[in-house]
Amino acid sequence: MPVTRETIWAMANSAPGALPDFGDPIAEHARRDFPLLDTDMTVSTALERIRSEGVGERVIYFYAVDKDKKLAGVLPTRRLLTSQLDQRVEEIMIPRVIAIPSTATVLDACEFFVLYKFFAFPVVDAEKRIVGVVDVNLFAEELLVDRDDDQPVKDDVFEVVGFHLSQVRDVSPLRVFRYRFPWLLATVAGGTACAVLAGAFEATLASSLVIAFFLTLVLGLNESVSMQSMALTIQALRSTRVTARWFTAALRREILNAALLGLGSGVVVGTIVLVWQRNIAAAVTIGLSIAISLVAAACFGLAIPSLLHWLKLDPKIAAGPITLAVTDLAALAFYLSIATLILR
Repeated sequence: MPVTRETIWAMANSAPGALPDFGDPIAEHARRDFPLLDTDMTVSTALERIRSEGVGERVIYFYAVDKDKKLAGVLPTRRLLTSQLDQRVEEIMIPRVIAIPSTATVLDACEFFVLYKFFAFPVVDAEKRIVGVVDVNLFAEELLVDRDDDQPVKDDVFEVVGFHLSQVRDVSPLRVFRYRFPWLLATVAGGTACAVLAGAFEATLASSLVIAFFLTLVLGLNESVSMQSMALTIQALRSTRVTARWFTAALRREILNAALLGLGSGVVVGTIVLVWQRNIAAAVTIGLSIAISLVAAACFGLAIPSLLHWLKLDPKIAAGPITLAVTDLAALAFYLSIATLILR
């Protein structure tokens, strides 16, 4: 059954009780019918425990705990079933686990599913002990029925979860403010830093007004290039895992593209300055600073969202303000430093 907008709307407005209250503590909705595996047990022993304790409903991941019963790793079902029987759980588990704190609300959990796109998360207390497991069917039960293929299920489920999340956010301006405002402070900080930096080059700006005339144009070009690179990077990150090899290849490509953009833009703007002001030094200064700063802007547009994605932060919200702030600061530093060297 394909998931249409009408299907999503019907799910969101189904009978009372179909969806949990988004303000409820997530611990109240967590399942507890699941076995916990010890890190020092073998795969054979782990399978015996699973058979004896049962798996409850729709187990997707198994979680391993250490001797203090604290969360130590996650073990996908496929990895467990395909490993050697004498291997130990700690050898095949994934030690880095994203867990939902027991103090979180259902809305907080919904954000976890939309951001990380896992089918289940452990719920842990302050001491990292598992108090339950919550899976995505808490929000989209109708979509997790028998289907022939896995990927459409995954896409449809998170489409529905994101739909519910956007509904809640639409009616909570304060939550939107709390979520987005801290990232805007990066723009405020960047603008303040640019003002301080420009003040340090007050003599350069005063001695050559043409530099001040083209300041807005230089910053605008850098912001445009960085936003273009950032948009392409965020789109790529939807289906790409950030690795050193991927980042190196992407960085090389961005540098080459930005070098051509910078050279072309620098020649055009430099020619405009030369024709208008009849000032060769100013034309060289502005053209050269554009050529250099656009390369840096493209690199920032790639690196910042990649870093945020690797840190498990949302690059769609955070990358824009941070990228623009860093790009403006770098562009201004290049522009005024080159102007000082050439014109003074």
